[in-house]
Amino acid sequence: MITWKSYLKDKKHLTEFIITMIILIVVLISFSQFLNFIEQREGVILSDPVLKAFDPINLTWLTFALIYLSLFLFIVTTINKPDKLMIAFQAYGLMVIFRTIAMYLTPFDAPETSLLLNDPFVQLFGKGEILTKDLFFSGHTGTLFLLFLLAENKVMKYIFLLFTLTVGTAVLLQHVHYSVDVFIAPFVAYAAYRIIKNVHLKFSRNAS
Repeated sequence: MITWKSYLKDKKHLTEFIITMIILIVVLISFSQFLNFIEQREGVILSDPVLKAFDPINLTWLTFALIYLSLFLFIVTTINKPDKLMIAFQAYGLMVIFRTIAMYLTPFDAPETSLLLNDPFVQLFGKGEILTKDLFFSGHTGTLFLLFLLAENKVMKYIFLLFTLTVGTAVLLQHVHYSVDVFIAPFVAYAAYRIIKNVHLKFSRNAS
């Protein structure tokens, strides 16, 4: 097993770690600013036949309980695997970039029947504005599916896949997202994951 100490002793790995962290921080800060822009922009309301089939249900606590539990499980099972965490950070950063582009190109307003998805953890430490227009595509669904792709243990894979399906269903039941937002999310997460994996494979072959 590669330890962090031995991993960072390698100059190539150390350089990759530093560059990855810098880019990820820049991407996340830029994304937070972009969300403020999105929230102020006028958008369109889609006619979604799936959402019309049922009234919204508030499943906020279930959604965030599964999201935070998933992140905790992934960190616990991956903290001692620096090579895997690098792929995770890079794939997540790329997915956020894809999501930024997708949201810029799709100015949507939230469904009229949407119930606010209020992050209990964020609201506990501050009174930030609750976002409603960060729609296409579902970041929660995409992130959980990315954890499913990254997990090596079969049991954890099944857990993350179950949580992905549950959260995807929950945000639809709460009318937080349109059905297309949830449907597309796993495909974009997979694309980000495969691109990063292929880049790593290419560099490892060149190194050998």
